[in-house]
Amino acid sequence: MSNELGIIFPLLPGKRQALQQFAAALAGPRRGEYAASQASVLKESWFLQPTPQGDLLLVHFEAPDPMAVLSSLAVSEEPFDVWFREQVQEITGVDLTQPSGPLPERVFHWKRD
Repeated sequence: MSNELGIIFPLLPGKRQALQQFAAALAGPRRGEYAASQASVLKESWFLQPTPQGDLLLVHFEAPDPMAVLSSLAVSEEPFDVWFREQVQEITGVDLTQPSGPLPERVFHWKRD
């Protein structure tokens, strides 16, 4: 059984195009590297949410152990993972090598039976 995780990242001002380019690289020329890096991730989606306070990036993924995915990414020295963390920090200001506190808590879920 997989576990789901949703995380929100603020986009730094003026970084919407950089986000689009980052996502295009992951879906295109760096797709194979991304798939190898995310070997335990079953499914992942990113959503861009404009708000009056600025753009937000909503990331949702499913993996057997979401915390292990984040922990592994934080310490990996693989060139792709280092590049990935640099992109995230450039676009959002979030340093994925630093603990950010507890993971989000799901407060509601609905699924048709």
